[in-house]
Amino acid sequence: MPEIIPPAASDEPSGQLAVVSGEQTTELDEAEMSIIDHLEELRKRLIISIAAVVVCSGVTYFYSEELIHFITAPAGKLYYMSPAEAFFTYLKASFFAGLLLALPVVLYQLWAFVLPALTRQERKVSFILVPASVILFFVGLAFSYFFVLPAGIKFFVGFTTAELQPLFSIGQYFSFVVSFLLPFGAVFELPLFLVVLAKMGVITSAYLINKRKIMLVMSFVIGAVISPTPDVFSQTMIAIPMLVLYEVSILLVKYILGK
Repeated sequence: MPEIIPPAASDEPSGQLAVVSGEQTTELDEAEMSIIDHLEELRKRLIISIAAVVVCSGVTYFYSEELIHFITAPAGKLYYMSPAEAFFTYLKASFFAGLLLALPVVLYQLWAFVLPALTRQERKVSFILVPASVILFFVGLAFSYFFVLPAGIKFFVGFTTAELQPLFSIGQYFSFVVSFLLPFGAVFELPLFLVVLAKMGVITSAYLINKRKIMLVMSFVIGAVISPTPDVFSQTMIAIPMLVLYEVSILLVKYILGK
């Protein structure tokens, strides 16, 4: 009677499965550790950013009286309508100023977090992009405060009559100023945004020139969306600088790309 020998190959699949299973387990462990490392890095960056805002806000609170005087200068004399309104406005002003002071630190933490994922070329671009965005944002704030805000207040106060006198509340005025400044900080990022798109090959100066009429309409639409008040004057005060910046962007794109 012949002897029946079980095939030796029957043991191989189980061994192979064990090896593959071990490799998959190792890959999963590494992926899990990588996610945990990223979350830990993000937590550290967030803590540093929040600490920077808190410290800067605390420092600016000691100068809150000078800060309020600077903010309210375009409007002149103000009033507060409740016992706590002035106090909370001081806190809001200190936080707003602290946030602006800490903005470079916050952006640096964000940049440092995404830096490992960037290529060498992208890192070179970011070295220019991040500081330029901060500078343009603050230029927009300064332009709004020194030129647009006084003109806006003068326009609205122009409706004063013998029977109708302005009485500005410090809390409402501060909210009005902040809502007036921030849109201009964002609008002044337009040249940088368009230059980046041009460098990516998405647009050219000829394309921007052809879209001038569309930009004319869009500037007033955007002005209506982001302006602090729903009047035509505020929309126009935002739309005009946006159109000027659009023309500057065309010149920059033509100069940088040569087309």
